[in-house]
Amino acid sequence: MPMASFRFFEILPGALSWLTLFLMVFLSWYAPAFVAVFIILFDIYWLLKTIYLSLHLRSAFSIMKKNLKINWLDELRKLQAPGAQLAFGDWQDIYHLVILPMYREPYVVVKESFERLAAANYPKEKLLVVLATEEDALRPIRKSQDRPEEFEGRQSSGQAGGEASETAERIEKEFGQKFSKFLITVHPSGLPKEIPGKGSNETWAGKEAKEKILDKFGIEYDKVLVSVFDVDTQIYPDYFGRLTYVFLKSENRMRAIYQPIPLFINNIYQAPALARVISFSSTFWQMMQQSRPERLTSFSSQSVPFRALLDVGFWQTNVVSEDSRIFWQGYLRYHGDFRVEPLFYPVSMDANAAPGFWETMKNNYRQHRRWAWGCENIPYLLDGFGKDPLIPKRKKWYWSFNTIEGFHSWATNALMIFALGWLPVLLGGDKFGVSLLSYSLPSITRFIVGLSMVGMASAAILGILLLPPRPEPLRLHQHVWYFVQWLLLPFTLIIFGCFPALESQTRMMLGGKWRLGFWTTPKTRPGS
Repeated sequence: MPMASFRFFEILPGALSWLTLFLMVFLSWYAPAFVAVFIILFDIYWLLKTIYLSLHLRSAFSIMKKNLKINWLDELRKLQAPGAQLAFGDWQDIYHLVILPMYREPYVVVKESFERLAAANYPKEKLLVVLATEEDALRPIRKSQDRPEEFEGRQSSGQAGGEASETAERIEKEFGQKFSKFLITVHPSGLPKEIPGKGSNETWAGKEAKEKILDKFGIEYDKVLVSVFDVDTQIYPDYFGRLTYVFLKSENRMRAIYQPIPLFINNIYQAPALARVISFSSTFWQMMQQSRPERLTSFSSQSVPFRALLDVGFWQTNVVSEDSRIFWQGYLRYHGDFRVEPLFYPVSMDANAAPGFWETMKNNYRQHRRWAWGCENIPYLLDGFGKDPLIPKRKKWYWSFNTIEGFHSWATNALMIFALGWLPVLLGGDKFGVSLLSYSLPSITRFIVGLSMVGMASAAILGILLLPPRPEPLRLHQHVWYFVQWLLLPFTLIIFGCFPALESQTRMMLGGKWRLGFWTTPKTRPGS
């Protein structure tokens, strides 16, 4: 029975999305007047939601910019002032274990990340760094017949096995002495019940670091924060100062994941316009979520107390979306007493840009499909809620509804907005076609959607403000183009939003060979 219920929960997200799309077409034919009224009300809802989210975006952006101007190491030193000492202890007792999983990324990408790490405005004797490599990357590339997609992205990452090994050795030689401890781990391939990917690599690296660094040198688990970064992640100077400050000032600090804002801007000037819009859209969504901590879950780069990692058994090695699954592991382990604490402080990452335009588009689709595979958390959390009587029912209902609704909206909302304005007119028949509602529907929906698109202006302005320094100043026509590119947003919402989400939910609904393996996003630089 438990397996049957789990399988039902796997089918649920895809079934709801496809039922919605079927009803969207069927009711446009069978009850066009009802659909016409519904879509007008839905567009008004979308307009109000856009305004609401835009306010959160502006708020989070403002807080982030303010935090970037603060020397957080100085703020930590103020905690040592008389009367300001925290019950937890001195901030200098805190160690930061940094894990950077690497596959076949070019040396220049890894080097840039380590340069920023070495330049951190934080005592280096408190930084414990692990470069987590894959055994599979240190030997010639193999093609998997069972899961060809698993290796598809990895094959295009640009390095042969020898080059990946050479990269790790060069990084150790150049940066190994700059931190308190530096460790290279090699995650074995072919371990049972594992999906090759970031989660299994991180878990192997975390256990190795426990044995070879924390246990060996007697570092207390409760005084270690583990930051996991994709190997292209570049920190801002005061990241660890800000992280330590928020950690020490937080109540029940051990029951939280600390989440920065990912800015996909490292290589933004090499990305095509469409890829820039996609990247900024992802950044803005994560930024808005920081202003809604009650709905915030972990994503990509994150920092976790080592004690919490031990309690949940590290990252699960048999899932693709380990970065969000770790939150649900903690939530179930602590019976609902677990949260994601927003840092309102950024880290920068690569925009998904390949050497060619079409390869860039394909890679962006694959990346968003992998992110959308986070729907695999729905059966995990629903099944866990059913087994845990200690989690309050209101929390169960809140997270169940919001998680299912979030993935359902991801797969359907943009299609509904841009299709239901004309489907009743097209399918409603002659009787509806001569009605005033039929005549007015396209113009009404176009007007409401047009108003909601005003939010693109805010996005365009923030996009300009987030751009890193450019080798040469932007010319007038380039400034204009950075605004005009946001007209591509409706296209990206469907092609790189609804479609990959719908595919992921359908794959999980079908199960078996349709399930996704982990796809490693290729990282490139000009000439690499």
